[in-house]
Amino acid sequence: MRSGLSVIRVLGAAESPKNVAAIILAAGASKRLGTPKQLVLFGGERLLDRAVRVAHEAGCAPVIVVLGSSAAAIRADCTLRDTLILTNDGWLEGMASSIRVGASAVSGSIDGVTLMTCDQPGVTSLHLRRLIESGAEEPTASLYKEKRGVPAYFPIRYLQALLELQGDEGAGKLLRFAEAIDLPWGEIDIDTEPALLSARSLFD
Repeated sequence: MRSGLSVIRVLGAAESPKNVAAIILAAGASKRLGTPKQLVLFGGERLLDRAVRVAHEAGCAPVIVVLGSSAAAIRADCTLRDTLILTNDGWLEGMASSIRVGASAVSGSIDGVTLMTCDQPGVTSLHLRRLIESGAEEPTASLYKEKRGVPAYFPIRYLQALLELQGDEGAGKLLRFAEAIDLPWGEIDIDTEPALLSARSLFD
């Protein structure tokens, strides 16, 4: 299922010198939080809409959103402006299944892919641009708490590797020895109510 696909031209947005797609992983059930994290209000906007905005501001196009659990409610309550929305019916398999769904929609003259989630309030458009601009022929990860993770930039030659991922590990094995850029507060994700309260206090 696809909807909301359009040409993205964001007025005043900084444009990347590369043609880079963004894949936003937003299919999880948010069991520990008890409510869809995609819909959580943070700084006056839904977490998922925030991730979409940041990807646009970084110059990514297209911006691909992969939904799964609570897809209908998320579509109804989020704006998801200028995005290609996909539904991962196999989201219970784990994160890799959503990566495959998103990567399968990448086509055309794309130089690379930025992989991100919707629940990291520390991610900024500046950080995404740094990932994109530093990455050459190898992936570039974000570094927080001495660990490499997403958001991460993958040159297009890694698209097949993304399509072959399995299970719940996500793209971790592709980032194990990747170059990395520090992401302040990158370890903060909205998985529980205490984490949400802490993040709101910190970023407000």
